[in-house]
Amino acid sequence: MSSSGKERPAAGARWTQTWLGGARSAGADLGYPGERLGLPEQGGGAVAGYGRRLLALFIDWGLSLLVASFLARLFELSPPERSLTTLLVFGVQSWVLVGLLGITIGKRICGIRVARLDGRPVGPVWGLARAVLLVAVVPALIWDRDYRGLHDRAANTIVVNL
Repeated sequence: MSSSGKERPAAGARWTQTWLGGARSAGADLGYPGERLGLPEQGGGAVAGYGRRLLALFIDWGLSLLVASFLARLFELSPPERSLTTLLVFGVQSWVLVGLLGITIGKRICGIRVARLDGRPVGPVWGLARAVLLVAVVPALIWDRDYRGLHDRAANTIVVNL
């Protein structure tokens, strides 16, 4: 007991050690990303890593910027309108290409694709749901242990290697 009459915590393990260090430090064996979904650890069909996803995002965003720049000159858009146009072009590109083909130009260049967990095509409805949440940004930043953002979880999709 301290002089204030309150007990001090015992020396040794801190109560924050398990939850701050994540599930692995708490002793949970999580395996590799995609294992619980029945996906292979490596190669085609395995969960795509962060690097290629980020590069694909930059490529798709760059292409959207080019299209928005063209539209800005054509329709004499102000800078705020051009920014909104870039976002809209990115969203429509993601919706149409992922919904119909399961792949965007950036994803194709990086060797990854979007796949539904049930094996069916993504389709325009789920592609739209995924694109809207992707454009909202925050849902795409919240990931689970299989590298699925909330936009992927909502559309029952996952990004995998080609």
